[in-house]
Amino acid sequence: MLHEILSLGCLPVPPSRHSAVVAYCQGRGKGQNTTPANLHFSIYISKSKLHEIKHLNLSLPIKRMNRTDRDNLIIMATYASEALGQAVAHELDCDFSKVIRQQFSDGEVHHTFPVDIAGRDIIIVAATHDDASQQELLDLVSGCNYYLAHTINLIIPYLGYSTMEQAKPGVNEIPKGITRTRQIFRSRPDFTAFIDLHSEAVLHAHGGEIHSLHIQTDELVVKKIESLQLDDFVLVSPDYGRSKWVARLAGKLGAPHTAADKDRFAKDKTMVGQVAGVVAGKTAIICDDMIRTGGSIIQTAKRCLDAGAKDTILFATHLVLSGDCRQRMIDNGINKVIGADTYPGRISDDLLDLYSVAPLVARTLSKQLRIIS
Repeated sequence: MLHEILSLGCLPVPPSRHSAVVAYCQGRGKGQNTTPANLHFSIYISKSKLHEIKHLNLSLPIKRMNRTDRDNLIIMATYASEALGQAVAHELDCDFSKVIRQQFSDGEVHHTFPVDIAGRDIIIVAATHDDASQQELLDLVSGCNYYLAHTINLIIPYLGYSTMEQAKPGVNEIPKGITRTRQIFRSRPDFTAFIDLHSEAVLHAHGGEIHSLHIQTDELVVKKIESLQLDDFVLVSPDYGRSKWVARLAGKLGAPHTAADKDRFAKDKTMVGQVAGVVAGKTAIICDDMIRTGGSIIQTAKRCLDAGAKDTILFATHLVLSGDCRQRMIDNGINKVIGADTYPGRISDDLLDLYSVAPLVARTLSKQLRIIS
């Protein structure tokens, strides 16, 4: 009967692999007694093809997440996110599978999975900070579907274009935060998690077809700030848009908080109003979800010093630091920037102090996949 389904072209399996799929269903892949009635595929079936399958009187159930055997996990990453992928694998006590990559003289990049992934539960760690990484992620997910992975689970530590989450009326600008996320969802993963999104609007770009999750790093932020052992500090939001999040952190830390008055008048230029006098005599920790060009957060640091703060520390999950951002921080007397390891290529040094999201990601995956030893 499975031969008939394959011949309809409903499954993403070329004719040359039909025999391999049937063999797997007969129990030769992992030694299981797997039949067409209980085999779970990562597939998308069109309405017309589904109608043809119904006429075959064969039930293909919707895939549901059961318990995941740790030995069945395969953890991999895009090239730029390999360091974080390895850290997550370490936290999960699993081996990391490095994807084999080869770039040819014409620019084409070929990818090869180092192991057989049929029937395996795949975790892919992939920041989409540039076009190449976005495309590599799509290639890996498509490859996992092609080779019949059991489940495909994505961790997106940093989502590119995340600030472009809505279309601007009358401008005809493409809201790439939404369209790029839809590309990921339409590659058909089973689960996708994002870390500290600029806007949760992208979570719903899949129309209910994908299980998505927003991983918020509050507990890591609180733990990191507590480790600084500061005597007297205040949390500052560079704008009112992030003030609720900063207030939530301040509540967990038992610290005061305030917000700057920011009036954005161009894409990357900001004006920050005078911060409240609550910063006088204290260390001002200026918190945001990301530091991209640094315009807002650097000006907020200057206003805090003008208001009497004795020192300033910048804190953001995603350290993009584009252009001359780093140098401008140094030029403005900023000597400590704290952030996570979500953006590829960032490491701790004299200016940057990084903490890892790997333990939090591992706990999230353990809960989501119900991993058992």
